[in-house]
Amino acid sequence: MSHATSATDTDLATEGTICVVGLGYVGLPLALAFAEEGRDVIGFDVSAEKVEQFQNGEDPTGDFGADKIAATEATFTVDPTAIGEADVVIIAVPTPVDGHGTPNLDYITGAGETVGEHMSPRTTVVLESTVYPGVTREELVPAIEKASGFTLGEEFEVGYSPERVSPGDAGRGLRDVQKIVSGNTTAAREQIAGLYETVVDAGVYCAPDIKTAEAAKAIENVQRDINIALVNELAIASEHMGLDAREVLKAAGTKWNFHDEYRPGLVGGHCIPVDPHLFAYGSEQAGFVPELVEQARDINEYVPSHVAELVRKAMNDTGNVPKDSRVLLLGVAYKGNVGDIRTSKVDKIIEDLQGYGVEIVAHDPHADDDAVRTNFGVEVQEDVSFEGYDGVIVGTGHDAFDDIDVADLGGLNGDGFVVDVPGVFDQDTLGAAGIAYRRL
Repeated sequence: MSHATSATDTDLATEGTICVVGLGYVGLPLALAFAEEGRDVIGFDVSAEKVEQFQNGEDPTGDFGADKIAATEATFTVDPTAIGEADVVIIAVPTPVDGHGTPNLDYITGAGETVGEHMSPRTTVVLESTVYPGVTREELVPAIEKASGFTLGEEFEVGYSPERVSPGDAGRGLRDVQKIVSGNTTAAREQIAGLYETVVDAGVYCAPDIKTAEAAKAIENVQRDINIALVNELAIASEHMGLDAREVLKAAGTKWNFHDEYRPGLVGGHCIPVDPHLFAYGSEQAGFVPELVEQARDINEYVPSHVAELVRKAMNDTGNVPKDSRVLLLGVAYKGNVGDIRTSKVDKIIEDLQGYGVEIVAHDPHADDDAVRTNFGVEVQEDVSFEGYDGVIVGTGHDAFDDIDVADLGGLNGDGFVVDVPGVFDQDTLGAAGIAYRRL
């Protein structure tokens, strides 16, 4: 491995201290994984509360468990001077968008300034945050250079390696998914590839340049967003035509070249609702408006309103008056079998129905009850019971709901109804039980 043109002489695959800046669902797994390989790891975050929990052997994320946090050899700190001890700094901070889809790069430039102010010469900086093409070179590097007085390629190198983990999905963690890596020079890219190969069992893919790697990450979720938008639009159109979209998809899926992996649903999370905006913004800055990308976003953002409409239609079918109705919402997390509610789309369903006077009570076996009360403005039921409710909305497809006995739904008041977004229940079984059933 040649490093003749690199600003660092350290072989990052085997030596040197690693500092991870940002200890969220991306940064924390990196810090733990590198520490497991015997590397000297510093985890830096601006949240004193979070860092204190890590230092006390607690897991505020709920993803790893206290035992793993307590056992790690990684050190956690809010002191930015610790960045100066690192040979490689990995930045994993959020890249949110506003209500108009415009990216907010303040976290990235702020991290760049902090790193630049405290890092030592001959450091390699790798960005993991999802961005539109050009951000690493045009936003992060200038922030580092201004704060440090260093020059890219002389005192430091830079790379981009986007996160690809899927929280809650077995076999889709840091070690399981091939990693894209890139660098500002071939030598820097080789160094970064060697570093990640030590913790990614699936191996790495070397993109030819940083902008290609940035675009690839965004496109991964653009593709998913468009495909989900297609089946969501099919579901909405099918409902108007009196068709069951899932049966239509099942029938169409019998053809050899039909892509049968997508189903209608709410599109929440940290990636799919955000990354298309990042890509579209970058494209528009370059002079082209990607209309299909933007239209897919509009369709998927409309789905919660459609679900609320299905609920109102179910109420009408069963003679339930919205302002007198009490409905149990099963699942409020953004995806099945995780407890993260921060990017869930059920808030729009709740807001819509509450506007009609519907009383909503939520139950989620994975989410924190206090957080649900605070974020969604609803009461929480700790254990599932259907007594005293007029209907049920299934918002998230947690595996725990597979154990619900349809006979228990007989506890619903009068002519009860179920609106099932992820398709947890069997339509024929509920129909046989006399329960009105609608699904997306």
